[in-house]
Amino acid sequence: MPELPEVETIIADLRPHLVGRTILHCELRFPSIVRHPEPEAFIDAITGQQIEAVGRRGKFILIALGAGRLLVVHLGMSGQLRLVDPSTEIASHTHAILDLDDGHQLRYRDPRRFGRLLLGTEDELLISGTLPKLGPEPIDPTFDADELFKRLRRRRAPLKAVLLDQTTLAGVGNIYADESLYRAKLRPDRAAGGLSRKSVRRLHESLRESIELAIRNRGSSVDTYRDAWGETGNQQETLLVYGRAGQPCFTCGRPLSIIHIAGRTTVFCRRCQR
Repeated sequence: MPELPEVETIIADLRPHLVGRTILHCELRFPSIVRHPEPEAFIDAITGQQIEAVGRRGKFILIALGAGRLLVVHLGMSGQLRLVDPSTEIASHTHAILDLDDGHQLRYRDPRRFGRLLLGTEDELLISGTLPKLGPEPIDPTFDADELFKRLRRRRAPLKAVLLDQTTLAGVGNIYADESLYRAKLRPDRAAGGLSRKSVRRLHESLRESIELAIRNRGSSVDTYRDAWGETGNQQETLLVYGRAGQPCFTCGRPLSIIHIAGRTTVFCRRCQR
């Protein structure tokens, strides 16, 4: 699933090409990909809208339109958002096509169909339950280690499960939870509330380091992730633990272990992480 670094890469690619553009036409090839409002209302409401800004909240792409409305794109497990020339062959599993006034098309593709499109004001989407309330951004300069400590200290769940909870932190998924916990030398199955302030400071720093490095490397293409131009990222080449179960730890050489936490495969080093 694309996580914060992958979504940040996509919006950075798209922003200079989308802001100021007008959506002339919308084709929904798989209407149920729209979760709010009804697909027919979605088409009517988005046609003729000018794009005012392109941003991100957690793993959600936020395309600001007029009157406070947002086109929200969640990529799910396999979603891809690309800006292409109309002559480009339409790939299988392309579910939505937006024609822009500069002659380009914005296409949403999602083979596994776990993603979704939303349209409405933030309040409308929150009230409808289609846009969840999200925790702070882990790379926000105002989010400090003390705030992270407050969010962890009352939680009895395993540390990794809490990091994956988007109401605790927005944008962290399986890849960067594993990578951050390894950098912080913390076991993923430790009780989140049992961490000392010193350990939380290490975790806070490692989250920022892991995510910012991945953004610089344009994300991790470990599965279906591609950027707005259909290109792969580079971070998968430097991952420390994710996807490396059974391979030697880069620090101690011991084979990395694999367990399951919150239904997710989790890789860590039993010697280096405590």
